[in-house]
Amino acid sequence: MRCPFCTSDNDRVVDSRTSEDGGVIRRRRECSSCNQRYTTFERIEEQPVFVIKRSGEREPFDRQKILGGVRSACKNRPVEDETMVQLVEGVEESVRLLNRDVTSEEVGMTTLEALRLVDDVAYVRFASVYKGFEDAADFTREIGMLVKTTAPKSRG
Repeated sequence: MRCPFCTSDNDRVVDSRTSEDGGVIRRRRECSSCNQRYTTFERIEEQPVFVIKRSGEREPFDRQKILGGVRSACKNRPVEDETMVQLVEGVEESVRLLNRDVTSEEVGMTTLEALRLVDDVAYVRFASVYKGFEDAADFTREIGMLVKTTAPKSRG
């Protein structure tokens, strides 16, 4: 494994843990050259899932793109990195369960729904980019939908 700090390929594994479902091994590594620590994940290589973009272009699902968007949305929010990684793993698992090519819209909506459960501000930030908000009314509408509570109908 190449160190992300100094690019040396001489490291040692400090800690290994399996995820709850046993499908991923998380390894904590320490670079022998610069002594920095970093985390790697080892998972079974599965059949690739393809995402059909709005342009019609078809590309492999890239968990790093989703994680980058989630990290941007969660910047300066009280959301742990591990929570973000688990969120992205959940999105990927949901997409894989469909057992077919998915649209970028399906990936975006699945990510939005997962973020809604994690942090309201991160949800609105992600929605503003994903849905292409153009003015304050778009924010108002989305926040209204986020906090909307409907009183149960009374039975007369």
